[in-house]
Amino acid sequence: MMVGMATLSAHDEAGPTAVAHRADEAGQRAPRTRMSGSQRRAQLIAVARAVFAERGFEGTAVEEIAARAGVSKPVVYEHFGGKEGLYAVVVDREMQTLLAGVSAALQSEGHPRTVLERGALALLDYVESSTDGFRILVRDSPVSQSTGSFASLLSDAAGQVEHILADELTSRGLDDTVAPMYAQMLVGMVALTGQWWLDAQQPAKQEVAAHLVNLAWNGLSGMERNPALGGRP
Repeated sequence: MMVGMATLSAHDEAGPTAVAHRADEAGQRAPRTRMSGSQRRAQLIAVARAVFAERGFEGTAVEEIAARAGVSKPVVYEHFGGKEGLYAVVVDREMQTLLAGVSAALQSEGHPRTVLERGALALLDYVESSTDGFRILVRDSPVSQSTGSFASLLSDAAGQVEHILADELTSRGLDDTVAPMYAQMLVGMVALTGQWWLDAQQPAKQEVAAHLVNLAWNGLSGMERNPALGGRP
């Protein structure tokens, strides 16, 4: 009888305490905010962008992207079908951002030299403001490759520079049929300088752009009508 009373007493004392403790725990747990599909997709793209910039495509694992986003691997596969699909989305967005900035600069009104200055600054602006994005583009699709996303972007930019150079060549009495080749040279020079400046971070962006245009413009103004190897010193 006494044992039964003792057991009942202990149960009565422990019961309210346990209930209160559980209530405290429940109150301390913040309700998890459930993301919509579009919000989760945007979050995964942002996380993947940082990881791809840090590790490159080959060095990135879906597990790490999922862990940083606080989701399971199947969630990543559900939205993008895998690492390749997610990488393609990240690259496509970076391509659109960079090309939009450069295109706007090259299509603006003004003296051809001023337009070239704006184009060079547009690329350097992107390098400065979207460092992760630029690292992704140049790391896995270097300028030296004939194929790849970054090479395709440079080709698009060269197509827009081509008409500027053709007009200048014509006005100087030079053969404008070489404009496409010179456009590739000019855009390649700016892109490679951007890669160098990404790591060097000096001199200032405006100074780098000024030197780029100095070389390009003064080279254009001093071009020979029929250049040949072993020409004038």
